Amino acid sequence: MGGISKRGNVLTTFNNSEDLALRLRNFIKDKDAYSENTWKQLLSVMRVCNRWAMEYGRSFLPMSSEDLRAYLIYLQESGRASSTIKQHAAMISLLHRNAGYVAPNTSPDVTRAIKKINRTAVMSGERTGQALPFRKTDLMKFDELWGSSPRLQDLRDLAFLHVSYSTLMRISEISRIRVKDLSRAEDGRFIIDVRYTKTIVNASGVIKALSARSSKRLTEWLEAAALFDKPEAYIFCRVHRTNKPLTSDAHKFSTRSMEEIFVRAWQLSGNDETVKTNKNRYAGWSGHSARVGAAQDMTNKGFSVAEIMQEGTWRKTETLMGYIRHVEAHKGAMIKHMEDED
Repeated sequence: MGGISKRGNVLTTFNNSEDLALRLRNFIKDKDAYSENTWKQLLSVMRVCNRWAMEYGRSFLPMSSEDLRAYLIYLQESGRASSTIKQHAAMISLLHRNAGYVAPNTSPDVTRAIKKINRTAVMSGERTGQALPFRKTDLMKFDELWGSSPRLQDLRDLAFLHVSYSTLMRISEISRIRVKDLSRAEDGRFIIDVRYTKTIVNASGVIKALSARSSKRLTEWLEAAALFDKPEAYIFCRVHRTNKPLTSDAHKFSTRSMEEIFVRAWQLSGNDETVKTNKNRYAGWSGHSARVGAAQDMTNKGFSVAEIMQEGTWRKTETLMGYIRHVEAHKGAMIKHMEDED
């Protein structure tokens, strides 16, 4: 049975099979075929699964269907959500395919185990978690609160919230935007060359446009941080406690730093901080909150599912429907039928 370790961004696998080692090295060499988050998820699953295999005397790679079934049940008994268990199964399948093995997930025993886990979770009251929505009304409150602030951090955070809400982009996608990716439309509004997203990777790229107000807030931040003359710099960066921007063309604004903007905004919002959490998550705004809020606002405005999916670059309809399910529930045919006045 092989062992696994992580050194920096390199995955090192020890195995007696030279062919297997070669296949895994090629897999690592081509890791850019996958998103950064997918690769992180794969490494995380491999570490957890390998520890389990070593502790219980099971095989990790290759893994039999019997061992995979036992591992998935172990995850369930450890309190993991059914969606997390499904993700573990998918990552193990990905690893096996790229290692040249038949994925153990194809076994009916594993299929039944996953169905059982899902059914048991639903029957016991598990619900899919969802980030709390950051709505346009919330954005406008902070626009008023921070719009005239002398603090660079406030100007940056406000510009970030505007870009997050207006583009429905994932924070990992926002972190990649450089000054050179910005251009102006004839009316002065910003056009952003996003290049690619998690779900769209092609030569055509992805172009986003900001509203006049959002363009104004981004302009104020870029001017205050003296970023317009630094085309290679990322548009968002850390701010030193002395009110000085720490601009960089080598280091992206971290996911954690962007998440902290939402945390800070939530703490200042005056919202109820006793929100009922889902598995101790979503007690306040998080990185996905602007996407959820913008999607719900667009639904309320009557935009079609296709239009919203295009704005948020969603590939699967069910993903978007999960975000807007509470809004759509009040727009059902029976509601319209019952409330229609003769």
